[in-house]
Parts: sequence; structure tokens; C-alpha cells
Amino acid sequence: MQHVKIPQDRIGVLIGEGGETMREIEAEAEVRLDIDSENGSVAIETVGDPVRGLKAPDIVRAVGRGFAPDAALRLLDDDMMMFDIVDIDSAARNTNDMKRKKGRLIGEDGRTRELMEELGGADVVIYGSTLGIIGAPQEVDAVRTAAEMLLDGAPHGTVYSFLEERHNEMKHQGMQYHRYPGGES
Repeated sequence: MQHVKIPQDRIGVLIGEGGETMREIEAEAEVRLDIDSENGSVAIETVGDPVRGLKAPDIVRAVGRGFAPDAALRLLDDDMMMFDIVDIDSAARNTNDMKRKKGRLIGEDGRTRELMEELGGADVVIYGSTLGIIGAPQEVDAVRTAAEMLLDGAPHGTVYSFLEERHNEMKHQGMQYHRYPGGES
């Protein structure tokens, strides 16, 4: 049995209309979810394939960090798919600095976040004080590095050049892209 805590405002998304999303996650990941809607605690018990069950906590965390359930369920599509979180708050000195850094990651009209997705190849969601990433290891690494560069104060142009370079390397290596539309941000 594993336990994951998600924000109160994401519990409804995890459960879904009439429990539909929760049942889909349970069926796909071969687990049983026990959701405490009072405190956001989710107990996860594997009832089938243990390998699929191991991905369930990341699926729940991804939904909790702002991903649409369909995007989070893609973690089951491929053994290589992974979920990662960049903590914006830990890179900030105070609340105003956190807002500024979050704004740098989003970019004007969401353009920076979009470029991280397009050039990095991963799904990217900025929610609360975190940036969530779902993708193959190379994709996640590219987006994480770009986000850390921005949080450290690198100019956007430098980060975009880095992402274009990584995009071309992955393309050259025949890396298939895993990004699908459907993330929320």
C-alpha cells in the first residue's frame, strides 16, 4: 500500500464525474484507490500487475499537479515514460520572487511553456508552485534543464536555443515524441 497526498482542488478531477476517472485509473493501472476527500490523501493498493501498479502513484501525483487524467495515464503507455516535478518555490527567495519565476516559466501568453513542450517533446503543466513534466527520459531531462536555466535567471533566448539544440539532437537520434494534446495549465 502506497500513500500520495494531492491538493484539495484536484480531488474532484481525480475522482471524475460519478467516479469515472478513478475507475479508469484503477482498471488501467490495476490498483485500488482509496481517496480521502477531506485531506487529499490517496491510498493506492496494487491488485494486479505489480509493474503497472508501480506507476499508479505517479499517475495520481500527475493529476494532483495539474495534468488531465488522460495525460497522466500515458505513463502506462511505455516503460520509459516518466513523471517529474520542478519545485519553483524552492528556487525562490520569497512570494514575489516565486511569482516572477513562475511567470518566466510560463512566458508571455504561455509561449515559454509551449516551447518547452514543442521543442522538449514532453507534456508540461505549471500548477501552483510546481512545473510538472511527463515524457521519455531525454524529453524530461531537456525540459527540466530548460526550466532550471530559467529559474537561475538565464535569458529566454539562451533557453530557447538550448531547447532547439536538444530538439535537433533527439530528432537526429530518431527519438519519437510522446507529447499529446490534453494537458491542463
